[in-house]
Amino acid sequence: MENHNRYAKVTELNGRPRLLEALPLAMQHVVAMIVGCVTPAIILAGVTGLEASEQIILIQSALLISGVATLLQLFPLGRFCGSGLPVIMGASFAYIPLLISLGSRFDLPTIFGAQLVGGLAAVAVGLFYKKLTRLFPPLVTGTVVFTIGLSLYPTAVNYMAGGVGAEDFGSPRNWLVAVVTLAIVLFFNYFTRGICKLASILMGMIFGYALALVMGMVSFENVNAAGWFQFTMPMHFGMKFELTSIISMLIMYIVSSVEAIGDFTSTAGGGLDREPVEREMCGGIIGNGIASIIGAFMGGLPTATFSQNVGIVIMTKVVNRCVLGLAALIILAAGFIPKFASLLTTIPSCVLGGATVSVFAMIAMTGIKLITKEKLTARNTSVVGLAVALGIGVIQANGCLALFPDWARTIFGESAVVIATITAVTLNLILPEAEEEREAGAAKIARANG
Repeated sequence: MENHNRYAKVTELNGRPRLLEALPLAMQHVVAMIVGCVTPAIILAGVTGLEASEQIILIQSALLISGVATLLQLFPLGRFCGSGLPVIMGASFAYIPLLISLGSRFDLPTIFGAQLVGGLAAVAVGLFYKKLTRLFPPLVTGTVVFTIGLSLYPTAVNYMAGGVGAEDFGSPRNWLVAVVTLAIVLFFNYFTRGICKLASILMGMIFGYALALVMGMVSFENVNAAGWFQFTMPMHFGMKFELTSIISMLIMYIVSSVEAIGDFTSTAGGGLDREPVEREMCGGIIGNGIASIIGAFMGGLPTATFSQNVGIVIMTKVVNRCVLGLAALIILAAGFIPKFASLLTTIPSCVLGGATVSVFAMIAMTGIKLITKEKLTARNTSVVGLAVALGIGVIQANGCLALFPDWARTIFGESAVVIATITAVTLNLILPEAEEEREAGAAKIARANG
């Protein structure tokens, strides 16, 4: 009976389990999210050409803001800043296409300036989320998520080949390490259970890293030079405001905020067996906006709820906020240790590519799942098909906007997500439903009311 009561504490939102009980459960969340959290920072550091010391700071900042954002969600400030739901926050893969675009075209200060305004937009979405969600049904949100996944594929493949600009780009040894890493990820994901399955990406990176180490592809020079403790000063990277970057980031933040509603709904439904209330939804979106604003000053990248951790909560029913809060504290502690961050920078690009290509594939397939929640009628097929065609097509057709003004090329020609979002929302609003669809919808409403 005593053991049952102790176990019940970790399955209660506000229970207080013992440290020895909470620690392994917290570490499970840390293991599941740590690679995904730092990978966007590593990719962006490569795009912007940061020096090794600056790369370490960017990774540290990603960890710090992830810890802060998670604590803000678990333990809300006031009534509308944080959801109070058991979620883990981290630097989001969804922003990578836009971050790569802005990082290569501008610089980090421009990204953080746009992120600051984007965070304010997320706060506005949280305040008016009911009205805005009508513009983003599953059909539209799924189309955007699918486009994000597709647009990330070239990034993964370039990393598998060794990273653009590398002397050995496209070499057989890079592809060997990448394919082995991917194979290990798939093995642990589909042929194992428990923590090994949940940490399949981490396991793949460990094996891939070991293989790269044996092949002489890893250098520890930067690790030896890094210190043991360092606090990143606010505004280390600075901040600039550029209108076209801000517009692109605003669109991305609105889409991401609507996506967060799905994760909050999944967490509450799967972990707490109930629907999230309006205060939790508003507070969650506003809390993420506040975290992004703080991140803009601290050098932390845009955050989002981590779906893999949502999956852990749903599977284990461990919803205790103290357990997830302990995970957030561990993530924060890692953000203050430069040696840990510098060790992550030694991961070869081919290992990153082999591990993340499966993540990007899952993002695309998540989009398809959302799309197919609604019947694929001729109208809905047009919405999805045209949005993806224009979004991906414009990016792949180099120079197709060459004679447009510079601001137009920045907004519409740098990220597939922007065009896909605008197209999907617009077509969903203006294309009429077929008569039988309207009748089916009316009948569904009548049954619900009856």
